[in-house]
Amino acid sequence: MNSWKQYTELSRIAYFSMEIGLTTEIPTYSGGLGVLAGDTIKSAADLKLPMVAVTLISRKGYFRQTFDAQGWQQESSVDWRPEDLLELLPGKALISIENRDVKVQAWLYRVKSPTGGELPVLFLDTDIPGNLAEDRKITDHLYGGDKSYRLKQEIVLGIGGARILQILGFRIRKYHLNEGHASLLTLELLNHHRLSVEDTWDERASWDTRRVQDKCVFTTHTPVEAGHDRFPYELVERIMGEVIPTDLLQELGGAPQNWGGFREISQNLPEFLVFQPLLATLKSLVR
Repeated sequence: MNSWKQYTELSRIAYFSMEIGLTTEIPTYSGGLGVLAGDTIKSAADLKLPMVAVTLISRKGYFRQTFDAQGWQQESSVDWRPEDLLELLPGKALISIENRDVKVQAWLYRVKSPTGGELPVLFLDTDIPGNLAEDRKITDHLYGGDKSYRLKQEIVLGIGGARILQILGFRIRKYHLNEGHASLLTLELLNHHRLSVEDTWDERASWDTRRVQDKCVFTTHTPVEAGHDRFPYELVERIMGEVIPTDLLQELGGAPQNWGGFREISQNLPEFLVFQPLLATLKSLVR
């Protein structure tokens, strides 16, 4: 098997999605969004597009549904063993959650097409010795837990995903956010591409939102209000801290009375808002 480093030789499109359905053996999807993401990745492999996908490892899956004798739905975890199907990559990223360091590692799955195309998918994982017990569970359940748990997952996906790509040496030409779950990626890019205040003579102008717009594409599978996460700013401040100034975050994410929706960040910073993920990917290539 070729070394994973072959994937870092070309500049790539980074495709971020909270869930991806590639095979039933890897239960990291819940339904249509994940299946569509998996189909997008497989189509990209068919077309030999230079892409790398980033998602969460969801060690306990979404859930398995059964019914008891009275007809009531019962839910149970879908445990699986990443080490049986994936390759653990070297290097770990550090993110901050509740003002403590949390390590993030990546597992590799290779999507291979009959056309000869091959595409890497990175599964992000916090179940690492040295992390607190509660932090090791962040990447356990897809869409599990309360708002705090979901926000922690989105920090891992957006900020942790961007950092692990950099640590592994991937060169990214465009970031594709499939739904708003990965929107915190744009905050990481804002910090990375920030201009010197001495060069701009203005604090707000030093945050190069236009450059981040040029680097990102956003697609939505669920264009309705109920399909997008919203978090109170006080919760964001407690869990994530001040990644960018609060006034800038509110400018991009919505007014405080609107609960600071990350959907707005996803729509305000990326350049395109479209409903067909593969179309957005192709647009990324031809720009």
